[in-house]
Amino acid sequence: METDTFEKTTTEVDFLPLNGTDHLEFYVGNAKQSAYYYQTAWGYTLVAYAGPETGVRDRASYVLQQDKIRLVLTTSLVPDSEISDHHKKHGDGVKFLSLWVDDARASFNETVKRGAKPFMEPTRFEDEFGYVVISAIHTYGDTVHKFIERSNYTGQFLPGYKSIVSPMKAVSVGLKYVDHCVGNVELGKMNDWVDFYENVMGFKLLLTFDDKDISTEYSALMSKVVSNGNGYVKFPINEPAEGKKKSQIEEYLDFYGCAGVQHIALETHDILKTVGELRRRGIEFLYVPETYYDDVLERVGNIDEDMESLKKMNILVDRDESGYLLQIFTKPVEDRPTLFFEIIQRKGAKSFGKGNFKALFESIEREQENRGNL
Repeated sequence: METDTFEKTTTEVDFLPLNGTDHLEFYVGNAKQSAYYYQTAWGYTLVAYAGPETGVRDRASYVLQQDKIRLVLTTSLVPDSEISDHHKKHGDGVKFLSLWVDDARASFNETVKRGAKPFMEPTRFEDEFGYVVISAIHTYGDTVHKFIERSNYTGQFLPGYKSIVSPMKAVSVGLKYVDHCVGNVELGKMNDWVDFYENVMGFKLLLTFDDKDISTEYSALMSKVVSNGNGYVKFPINEPAEGKKKSQIEEYLDFYGCAGVQHIALETHDILKTVGELRRRGIEFLYVPETYYDDVLERVGNIDEDMESLKKMNILVDRDESGYLLQIFTKPVEDRPTLFFEIIQRKGAKSFGKGNFKALFESIEREQENRGNL
């Protein structure tokens, strides 16, 4: 079953107005080396740093940027810390999904009074470039939403960080902004977290997929997509469904240790160019058999791109009533089979590639089988 509610749904008062994704902060084992990977392979530019040289004694953080996408890579400098404990349990993974707001205090108060568990009270941080206000609430697993209010700040990132110029010139691959972030949750918890986003954060249900939509011969999952009022922030929430063998969601939960961010979808305006450059730099993508392309045009109709070029790059295509999209998924970018990335180009489509689910999930199952986890 698929439920489409693409029309923008508004309420009289949006109690949690969001301007978009401010940044994604990863807790990692070695931030310096991770930063090098994201610069050389993904084309991010190193723009800011915090660590012992800036007066921070227990951690080091590198801020990377490509167009509107900000990644923060943080590692612990001490053995006993919340960062160290997080990395020991999860491996490299997303800790903070940070949201850009106009009023971090109001965002915190409105969500907490609706049932959110506080992580950080509204706090003001300042330096010579002005001030920011940051607050935060817990969400699924060990993931946290920060609310970042930065309208009175002109620095590169946040107080406590210093601007930095990398000795290595990074070359962008054309990534523009975060399209959506997907969370994997435990069996039976999907609706609880959908209710959380609807009731606590004022999001609306955008799409529903059940195990008939997202299944293969061996495994299945269920998913619901929630979006904030203006559509700038979209969070699909997945849970496993009963199948003959272990689903990708179960594999993720086994290796991550609990619910968490499964993948991050990044928008590009030229997917052929972006994926071609990423492949040249060694990024590995899931493989879909060439037979997938035999009936693509019958299914999606005319598209602007050359089909042979898409086939060569193994890029998937799907259409909804608003247009079409092109997408491709990397293999996990960590040794643990947890986090991966999606590259997406929207040509009007507002959906998430339902027509590609079967081919995609069969591809994921082949990788699971290679790892001995299917």
